[in-house]
Amino acid sequence: MRTQSRETSTTNASNAAPRATYERIARFYDLLDLPFEYSRYRHLRPLLFVGLGGQILDAGVGTGRNMLYYPPGSDVVGIDNSPAMLRIAGRRCAQSPALVRLREMNVTRLDFPDATFDSAVASFLFCTLPEELQAPALKELSRVLKPGGILRLLDYRRPSRGLRLLLTKIWEPWTKWAFGASFDHHPERYFAQAGLTMIRKTFVVDELIAMMEVKHRPGEGAGSNALLSNTAADQKES
Repeated sequence: MRTQSRETSTTNASNAAPRATYERIARFYDLLDLPFEYSRYRHLRPLLFVGLGGQILDAGVGTGRNMLYYPPGSDVVGIDNSPAMLRIAGRRCAQSPALVRLREMNVTRLDFPDATFDSAVASFLFCTLPEELQAPALKELSRVLKPGGILRLLDYRRPSRGLRLLLTKIWEPWTKWAFGASFDHHPERYFAQAGLTMIRKTFVVDELIAMMEVKHRPGEGAGSNALLSNTAADQKES
């Protein structure tokens, strides 16, 4: 019991840091993110939802930038552990072609029954989660997916060489302070223990931004028929 209590206390402390960060920057988040949204993210967000439908979980919904790209007629629940971010997201719900409900919730403790969702997405969430929360978050996302359900992650990576590598080193202090984000998290290390199997991993902007598609419960048929780009060149930055 003491071990479990210590683990719970550690998890609670780890969860508090991202929440505090986004409560602090919520008012300025869209402004801080604006150059990236219009030059890059708006071209990438639609890829998260290709071929998806039905009940969808948007984990780390933030200020609701994904909402325009939700599949028409789908039923989407967006969760975030920052009330301030959710208040901003709430203003965008009416713009979505889907039915959208927002709930304050931590991704490591999802208040949904097992096998609730047909699919789930997380955009730029795992780069902000401390390392000790990566596996718990994936286990919870896996738990609430229906058998064979698809999870898609869109996240930053540290490039191995060249100008992109240099830029991440320059940006790192700012991204850490402003967003609590890291270029060095690799959630794929925890897929197996979370009951997830990789379908594909695609770099959609050089080696800088990766999209991963995984499936709940290995060995249950083929994955999504959605085709994701295999080259960064296919994702034009304006």
